[in-house]
Formats: sequence, structure tokens, C-alpha cells
Amino acid sequence: MRKRFDQELEILNAEIIKMGSLIETAIETSVNALVDQDMSLIEIVNNLEIEIDEMEKIIEKHCMNLLVQQQPVASDLRLIEAALKLITDMERIGDHAEDIAEITKLFENKKFIKNLVHIPQMAEVTISMVKRSLAAYVNKDEKLAIQVCIDDDIVDNLFVTVKTELIDMIREDSNNGEQAIDLIMIAKYFERIGDHAQNIAEWVIFSVTGEHKNTDNIGKTIQAGSFAE
Repeated sequence: MRKRFDQELEILNAEIIKMGSLIETAIETSVNALVDQDMSLIEIVNNLEIEIDEMEKIIEKHCMNLLVQQQPVASDLRLIEAALKLITDMERIGDHAEDIAEITKLFENKKFIKNLVHIPQMAEVTISMVKRSLAAYVNKDEKLAIQVCIDDDIVDNLFVTVKTELIDMIREDSNNGEQAIDLIMIAKYFERIGDHAQNIAEWVIFSVTGEHKNTDNIGKTIQAGSFAE
């Protein structure tokens, strides 16, 4: 029975990794559509979102079957509960990638009011956060999950930078207003993707420790040397 359960967990992990790969591609494609003003990529993001939604249903059903058909112990229950929670955040990430692609339609054949530097940086960091949070889940790596939580500060700081720069541009020239607001919305979606990646990491910590911590001050905890090896 235990061997069978472990095999099912491996399948579950593979499904989560597949869903993670889809959302990573969705984020990357959405930012490429924006930066390159390539409208053909928008349909790809939309199709990826459909696949992401389908994977969420598959994983949810798999988790429920594990709960009903197997005899999970407490640590197994935490893994399954964490999986059910994190796929919700993953699905929301896919939604935000699609939201970014939809706003990108507004920039077709238009010149940007500023060079896009920080928004692609936000995309890069969020993709890394998603990738590492899922690796942390599969490998039960609490330290890696905590690092993902810390890195959310990078995304937040980039968002503040983007917002401040664009608001200043509106003040200087009100004609910049419409596009500036659209770019702020895109930056906000990337900021939310970072939040969802952090949520995933926090559920990883729960799956390992049994505690769902507020990780806002986790960096201070590590620096103080109180993080258990």
C-alpha cells in the first residue's frame, strides 16, 4: 500500500511540475508579447491558460483520489493539502499572464513612452520564484522555499520603481497618462504573480513543517541564526 502511495505521489509531483512549466512559459510569453509588441504571442498565452486550467482540474482530482483511496499519514496529508492550495495560486498566475497579454493588445503599433527595463526584470524574477517554489515542493526543501519568500521583496521594489517613474511621467506630460496607467497595471500583475509564488513557497513550508508561517520577517530570522539546519 505504501509503495503504491509513493508512486502516486511521484505522479502528482510530475503533474505539478508540468503545470509549473506551463505557467512559466505563459509568463515568459506574455512579457515577450509586450516587449516585442508581438500580437501573435497573445493567442499562445490564451491557449496556455486553457491548458493551465485543465491541469488544475487533473491535479485536484488526483489529490482527491489519493485522500479517498489511500491511507495517508499526517505528513502525506500535508503534502496533499499543500498541493491543493498551491495549484490555486498557480492557476491565478496563469490568469495574470493572460491579463498582461490582454493589456498588451493596447500597445499594438504604438511607441512606448519609456524603455521597458524594470517590467522584464519583474518577469525574470517571478519566473525564477515560481520555478524554485515548485522545486522546493517536490524536494521538500524548506530553505529554498524561504528564499523564494525573501525574493518577493525584489519584485515589490521593482513595482515601486515602475510606478514611481510612470507617475512622474504623467505629472510631466498628461499625454503619457493612458499608456502609463496600462503599464502600471501590467507591473501590478507581475507584483501579484510574485505574491502567488510566495504563497506557493509558504505552502511548501507548511508541507514540511506542519506550520503555515507568515514569512514577512523570515529574512531577519535567518540572519539572527535561528533557522534550524
